[in-house]
Amino acid sequence: MGGSSRARWVVLGLGALGLLCAVLGAVMIVKVPSLIEQQVLKNVRIDPNSLAFGMWKEIPVPFYLSIYLFEVVNPTEVLNGQKPQLRERGPYVYREFKHKTNITFNNNDTVSFVEHRSLHFQPNMSRGSENDYIVLPNIMVLGAAVMMEDKPASLKFMMTLGLATMGERAFMNRTVGEILWGYDDPLVNFLNKYFPNMFPIKGKFGLFVGMNNSDSGIFTVFTGVKNFSKIHLVDKWNGLSKIDYWHSDQCNMINGTSGQMWAPFMTPESSLEFFSPEACRSMNFVYQESGVFEGIPTYRFIAPETLFANGSVYPPNEGFCPCRESGIQNVSTCRFGAPLFLSHPHFYNADPVLSEAVAGLHPNPREHSLFLDIHPVTGIPMNCSVKLQLSLYIKAVKGIGQTGTINPVVLPVLWFEQSGAMGGAPLRTFYTQLVLVPKVLQYAQYVLLAVGGLLLLVPIIYQLRSQGSKDTMSLSSLVAPPYWPPRPDTPLLKDSLSGQPASASA
Repeated sequence: MGGSSRARWVVLGLGALGLLCAVLGAVMIVKVPSLIEQQVLKNVRIDPNSLAFGMWKEIPVPFYLSIYLFEVVNPTEVLNGQKPQLRERGPYVYREFKHKTNITFNNNDTVSFVEHRSLHFQPNMSRGSENDYIVLPNIMVLGAAVMMEDKPASLKFMMTLGLATMGERAFMNRTVGEILWGYDDPLVNFLNKYFPNMFPIKGKFGLFVGMNNSDSGIFTVFTGVKNFSKIHLVDKWNGLSKIDYWHSDQCNMINGTSGQMWAPFMTPESSLEFFSPEACRSMNFVYQESGVFEGIPTYRFIAPETLFANGSVYPPNEGFCPCRESGIQNVSTCRFGAPLFLSHPHFYNADPVLSEAVAGLHPNPREHSLFLDIHPVTGIPMNCSVKLQLSLYIKAVKGIGQTGTINPVVLPVLWFEQSGAMGGAPLRTFYTQLVLVPKVLQYAQYVLLAVGGLLLLVPIIYQLRSQGSKDTMSLSSLVAPPYWPPRPDTPLLKDSLSGQPASASA
C-alpha cells in the first residue's frame, strides 16, 4: 500500500506540474507577442533610455564612400564633335564618420539635431591615390556655357575673351584630391571678386567640397515616445516643412525619415521613404525579397524603375522637369542652375540612348543597383549600398569658342557608393537583445505547452491502468469462488480422494 500511495502522489505531482506548464505556455502565447512589441517600441524610439539611442546618436557601423571618376580619354576629339570615350578610374575610398550634435528634445514629441560628417581617405582600400591626374570636363566652363546659351551675343563674346584670358578650357587635367576637395579656379575667383553675390561658392571649387567636415542641415524628427505612428518621420529640415526646388507640391514634399532608421514591424507591403538633402528630394524604395544577414532576418528594399523616370513615363515626376531622356533627373534647380543630372551608375535603368551616346559604359544590376537590407521587426538597417551618378550636360554653344563643336550629350562625371554593414559588438548586442531573446521566448512558449501536455497525460494513463487492474480483479472474482481451488481438508475433496460418498450428515 505504501508503494502505491507514493506512486499516486508522484503522478499527481507530475500532473500538477504539467498543468502549470500548459497554462504558462498558453499565457505566453497570448502575452509574449505584445511583450516583444512593447520591448521593440521601447528600444527603437529616440529616447536616451532606449537601446538604439546610442546607435542613433553616433552610428557605430563603419560607413565607406567609394568614388569612381570617368576620365575622358579623347577630349580633343570630343571638342571636334566625336563621341566621348570614357575610362572608369577608382574606387577612391573614404571612411565616413557621423555623429549627431546639438540634440534638442522639443515639447511636440520631436527632436532636433545636426549630424556632423567627416571623411578620411583609405589608401589600402583604394585603387589609386588622391595624387592621380584625371582628365574631366571643366564644369565651370561647360556648365556656364549652357547656362549662357540664350544670353546676348555680346555677353557670350565677353565670356569667351574672359575665359581665354584666364586660361580656362573645356576639359581640365587635375588630381583626384583637387577634383573632389577643391582647387583655386580663376573663374570662381573672378566672380567672387567682381560679383560677390552672384556665385554661392566661396574659395576653392570641388565636387565634394561641401561634404567633408560638414553637415546636412538641421533635422527635426519625431521621437515616437508619445506617438508611435510618426516614429523617425521628418517634421522639418532647416525649419522647412517642404522645399521649393521643384515645380509641384508633391515633388517638394519632405517625406519619410532622415534615412537612418524606419518604423518597426514592416511587412512586404511596406515602403522605405526618406528625405535626402544631397539629392534635394524625398526618395521611396520598394520591397524586393526576404533574406538573412549574419543570422538576422532582413527585408531588401531597392529603387523602383520609376525613381528617375521622366514625366512622360511616370507623370508624378513631372514636377522634377524640365526632363530629358527617362532615367536621369535634372537637379539644376538645386545646384545653382548648372546642367547637372542624377541617375544610377552607368545609366543603369535609364533610356539606352544615354549609355550609347558615350563609349565605356557597361550598366548591370549587380554592380550598379542600390539596396538597403532592413531588420523588419525594428526598422534598423543591417546592410546597405546606395549608388548614384552625377552627369553634366554639355554641348557646343554658339558664341562661346571654348565649346568647339561638341555634340549634345549627357556626360557622366563620377559615381559614388555609400555602403555600410553592421558588425562586431553592435551586431552581437543587437542580435542577442532584439533577435535571440524574442526567438527563445517564442520557442519557450510552445515547449512549455508541449511538455505540459505530455505531463498531463501521465495521471490520465495512470488512472486508466489502475482502472484496468481493478476490472481484471473483479472479473476473476466472478469466475471462481473466493476459496477456489478448495483445501485438501475439505469434506468434498477428502471423500473424493477416498472413493467414499460424502455422508449425509456432512
